[in-house]
Amino acid sequence: MLYQLLFHAVLRRTDAESVHRLASVGLRGLASVPGAATAARTVLGPREPELTVTAFGREFPGPLGMAAGFDKDAELAEGLTAVGFGFVEVGTVTARAQPGNPAPRLFRLVPDRAIVNRMGFNNHGAAAAADRLRGLRERHTAKGRRGPVVGANIGKTKVVPEEEAAADYADSARELAGLADYMVVNVSSPNTPGLRGLQAVEHLRPILEAVRTALDAEGAGDMPLLVKIAPDLADEDVDAVADLALELGLDGIIATNTTVAREGLATDPETVEAAGAGGLSGAPLKERALEVLRRLRARTGDRLVLVAAGGIETPEDAWERIRAGATLVQGYTGLIYGGPMWPRRIHRGLARLVRRSGLLSVGEAVGIDAPPAEKASSADATGPAEG
Repeated sequence: MLYQLLFHAVLRRTDAESVHRLASVGLRGLASVPGAATAARTVLGPREPELTVTAFGREFPGPLGMAAGFDKDAELAEGLTAVGFGFVEVGTVTARAQPGNPAPRLFRLVPDRAIVNRMGFNNHGAAAAADRLRGLRERHTAKGRRGPVVGANIGKTKVVPEEEAAADYADSARELAGLADYMVVNVSSPNTPGLRGLQAVEHLRPILEAVRTALDAEGAGDMPLLVKIAPDLADEDVDAVADLALELGLDGIIATNTTVAREGLATDPETVEAAGAGGLSGAPLKERALEVLRRLRARTGDRLVLVAAGGIETPEDAWERIRAGATLVQGYTGLIYGGPMWPRRIHRGLARLVRRSGLLSVGEAVGIDAPPAEKASSADATGPAEG
């Protein structure tokens, strides 16, 4: 395969962030050429009828999306959907622009098909992202069509103290209200000091309430709201977040973010040590991310939309997550190791697996292998109006 030859001969020896910048230039270029993105989407985009998924009241052409972290500044949605993703989650965006952590801050662990990143929410700020999302929507509206399905992922500005976190998230929510198809509160990146502590329900509750209040005030009260959690949470903490999500009427949970764990890696310890601190993504997350997904499904049933991320490399991986309860799946590291045709391979393989199963659509497979839902101990057992 041409990409694999290029990766092993050149890309793996090149600074990872530099390769990302080069890929971003290519995606922006694809989107800027009249008709090019549409033509590419016709060839590479999900087009099999079995792949169409309905979530948050919106139709997704395919269940595989680009996870947050790749398109931090809402610049690449056109290009990413042109190469085959069914949707794109932009961000993580913070209320204030910030440079992120010092470089180098992105590393490959090739034997593990993994990435270590400590980017630190580098982005141009919520106002800049809002301008780009508004422009994207206006361009498509002017042509009488809907644009790509886009989610907005928001995080805490690094310099903001913990006691002001709720207000900081609310500032981002106000800027982005109504400009994306859904919003995600990210409290699970390991690269902002103290951020993961906000997953504790006593800290998470006021953040989610503040974001919802901000959306309501901007006339975007119906904007779907999700929370993204870490794979490193203890099981009881996963349950607590699920209960809180049900109680507050959230629309979904993304499981999972990157991990700080380094156990069981095939990469030599010196290389792992040299990569240093940060979040690990890719194949090593596969088992724990699936465990968290199954636990969430058992806790919430079909009352929340679950989005699976972490360790998805093959159509079979995506199919397993869907059968375990995920309505949508996301990738990032899979693209790095799989190349630009990876989204198309995943979607084509999923369509084949749907047909083989005798089902009519991916949606029919959601939760087929899921255990019965438990009653949430601290939540309204009827669940929110929306999942």
